[in-house]
Amino acid sequence: MKRTTMAQRGQRMLNEPVSRVIPSLAVPTIISMLVTSIYNMADTFFVGQIGTSASGAVGVTFSAMAAIQAFAFTIGMGSGANMSRSLGAGRQEEAEQFVATGFFTALLFGAVLAGVCLPNIRPLVKFLGATDTIAPYAEAYASYIFYAAPFMMASFVMNNLLRFQGLALYGMVGMGIGGVVNIALDPLFIFALGMGTAGAALATALSQTVSFCILLYMIHSHEDAISIRWRNFKPSLRIYGKILYNGVPSLGRQGIASVATILLNTVAKPWGDAAIAAMSIVSRFTMFINSAVIGFGQGFQPVCSYCYGAGKYRRVREAYRFSLKVETLILLTLSAVAFVFARPIVTAFRNDPEVIEIGTLALRLQLAVMPLWGVYSMSNMLTQSIGLGGRATLLAASRQGIMLVPLLLILPRQDVLGLLGLQMSQPVSDLLSFALTLAVMTGVMRELKNTPDKEDTVR
Repeated sequence: MKRTTMAQRGQRMLNEPVSRVIPSLAVPTIISMLVTSIYNMADTFFVGQIGTSASGAVGVTFSAMAAIQAFAFTIGMGSGANMSRSLGAGRQEEAEQFVATGFFTALLFGAVLAGVCLPNIRPLVKFLGATDTIAPYAEAYASYIFYAAPFMMASFVMNNLLRFQGLALYGMVGMGIGGVVNIALDPLFIFALGMGTAGAALATALSQTVSFCILLYMIHSHEDAISIRWRNFKPSLRIYGKILYNGVPSLGRQGIASVATILLNTVAKPWGDAAIAAMSIVSRFTMFINSAVIGFGQGFQPVCSYCYGAGKYRRVREAYRFSLKVETLILLTLSAVAFVFARPIVTAFRNDPEVIEIGTLALRLQLAVMPLWGVYSMSNMLTQSIGLGGRATLLAASRQGIMLVPLLLILPRQDVLGLLGLQMSQPVSDLLSFALTLAVMTGVMRELKNTPDKEDTVR
């Protein structure tokens, strides 16, 4: 790996054409996000070979994993964005404090989460939407996930801290090796050792621990990365306030998604395990594509936050417009291809006629609005990166929260649309979120346009 100094990376983000620097940062983050998604895709695929109830268990437990990731991204994005802006403004010591605070907070929070959830695993999976037939599989799966929660959270935080320093390649290596380990261990534990769904969870837990060790090594063995030092862990209301202000949009985006998944599983119960399994498959596949969208946006974020901290607002707008065009083009292509192959995609995960029928229509409805994802994803990334926490939280919470939850409570009712309403809820929510995003971003872009660059005011 070619090493660059922090100053050199800063100059790249400030001066190199955005059409070159953003893709160079985005490719590693896309791979990292895809690997994170593959953890879940692999489990869904292999567990789907056991049975429909087992497949549903992965979907039920996904909301718990999404919650863990939501807390991790809240801490990681919040500390990373503040660290990057501090570096852009030349405040190195402050940046080091955000790094240490983010890492140790995630580790401690993960341990507390495991301590609370593990003794209450049965009521927890029932709360997450498990039916009586799904619950035993979900308990086995969720237990190992919570054992690994501290390492899982710390890994996501370190990955975010690396990419906000322009070192996404290091994060990609750590997450990528963990993903390979997960895919290799899944069939070994599930089938060869006869562990079933517990084997899938153990494979995921071990692979997350491997990623944690590699990322920690990467940070401390490379001089171009800010090291994690206990002496820099100086938690205060001011630091946590800044981290939360910038990180809460991630909690809104992923935390509310977890709540929506719980509600989705609960609403799907009248149609049985097949409906829960089908919607789980659709969620996992669309999340896989969305990982690429988020990954590209995360390549944009270091440039955005660094340039904003340096007062280069024109470049922030330029980077946003470029990223928006690229993401929309990618989504148009991917959604068109997946729409054609929707039925084989669902069948690959669970060859059950009822699951296939429910899942195919749900997937196609979702793919029809998928090209809109780039707009609210990039808009959320921009508002979060430049410190507009309120508007970023609103956008983050809209697609799978503010808009989706009421739709899930209304459309699937038997006297409204029934099963079709369940399948339509997310696509309709996407349309409404798109309209809200356009309204919010009109004002944000106007503000950026009317704010002169610092170099212009100096002249």
